[in-house]
Amino acid sequence: MFAPLPTINSMNNDIVGVWDVPLSDGLHTVEFEHGTASGKRIIRVDSKEVFRSDWMFKLVGDQEFTIGEIPCKVRIEPVSGFSYAYSLIVNGKTLEEFTRRRNKRVCTWTIGETHRIVLEKDTLDIWVDGQKVDATGEFVDGGTETHFTVGDASGYIKAVSGTNRKEGIIYTLIYNNQIVPQENETEEN
Repeated sequence: MFAPLPTINSMNNDIVGVWDVPLSDGLHTVEFEHGTASGKRIIRVDSKEVFRSDWMFKLVGDQEFTIGEIPCKVRIEPVSGFSYAYSLIVNGKTLEEFTRRRNKRVCTWTIGETHRIVLEKDTLDIWVDGQKVDATGEFVDGGTETHFTVGDASGYIKAVSGTNRKEGIIYTLIYNNQIVPQENETEEN
């Protein structure tokens, strides 16, 4: 999620921060360059330059930009001398807090190297490979199934009530008649 480069004290290397931001349309990489001698600031999202300023008198502060419609900013804070700490704020929260809260609101699955499926629990929107897709829901014994297309194949997300209130609703992706583990389940094991 985060390639930590929090404190840089180097005049030769202007890349001072790289962060991975998980959104429903995909995992976005933010790269920040900060010329501490010149004040130069460059922000790239997925290797595309979205902000550039070649000269700034103020070396610290926030630099705002967006990823799609999501407001973001790189925060630059002095540590000591010409050393700075860098952090990424996404939708008003630190990247860590944003990701933690987002993980409670979405389920994410990856099928091999080719497909990424995201379910937004609050809206029940389904995203396949960065695109929101049409889906058809139906009631079945014990819960619901929401069917959609994944490439040339189809899959569905089964939603059932957990055995206790703490579990809430349990979402399972079925693709090619096999259960696909959620990303966060894979990372924890």
